[in-house]
Amino acid sequence: MDRINKKLGYIDRKELVIKRILQLFALISILTTIGIVITLFKEALVFLQEVSIVEFLTGKIWAPLLEPRHFGILPLVTGTMLIAVCSSIISLPLGLATAIYLSEYAPSRARKIIKPMLEILAGIPSVVYGYFALTFITPVLQKIYPGTEVFNAASASIALGIMILPMVASLSEDAMMAIPDSIRNGAYALGSTKFEVATKIVVPASISGIVSAFVLAVSRAIGETMVVAIAAGASPKLTFNPFESVQTMTGYMVNVALGDIQHGTIMYKTVFAVGAVLFIITFIMNIIAKLIVKKVGEAY
Repeated sequence: MDRINKKLGYIDRKELVIKRILQLFALISILTTIGIVITLFKEALVFLQEVSIVEFLTGKIWAPLLEPRHFGILPLVTGTMLIAVCSSIISLPLGLATAIYLSEYAPSRARKIIKPMLEILAGIPSVVYGYFALTFITPVLQKIYPGTEVFNAASASIALGIMILPMVASLSEDAMMAIPDSIRNGAYALGSTKFEVATKIVVPASISGIVSAFVLAVSRAIGETMVVAIAAGASPKLTFNPFESVQTMTGYMVNVALGDIQHGTIMYKTVFAVGAVLFIITFIMNIIAKLIVKKVGEAY
């Protein structure tokens, strides 16, 4: 009996040590996030002490490196959202359709071939997608629409859509595969077709995972750096024409990081201000996604 009690006590102490180690790792991730947020917004507030927040949020000209300087972030936000929306139009429907096929239609042999190919696409470095957009997609667009500029939002959007498509397909397919077969069999027993089961049973039941995949993909599109820095150009113009050169928030941050900007100057602080706006946009998107998931989950 004493031996059993000692063994149980050893197991309890071992479990307690494991619990504390996991708590430490969780605390490190939380503290890291808090440190990033504090650093980002601390420097952004210093920037806003020198630049009017009204000019920063509503100004239509972004030229912080040239005289006379202008700090209107709208051109960068417009360029970012233009590429994010266009790439989402490509990746979200195709990714969801691919996930439905893999989950409901594809035989096991086809799934074993298609799933690794999607993972290979996801593993290609973003800089490769950038040069692919610049050297292949742009010439094709110029043949279709001769007015397309060398650096343009359309080619960057197409490449970015291809890049984030595996993420949408893989995460959505995992969410659909988690739905028990008993639910599908019940729908088939009532006379439903495979398409009706996929679109009216499986997709609504896995909507939480699908929306999470969509939000993660759109957030990746908004925060992507190398594709837009290479293919979209560096022209902060307030335009909605995807065939023109634009500059995104991440593209500007890359350009500034590559330049000889002196530490502590107003140009240096613009990086943190732009980063703070990018963080807020992503944060708001996640809140909206949670509300959508909650509302749809209650409906189903």
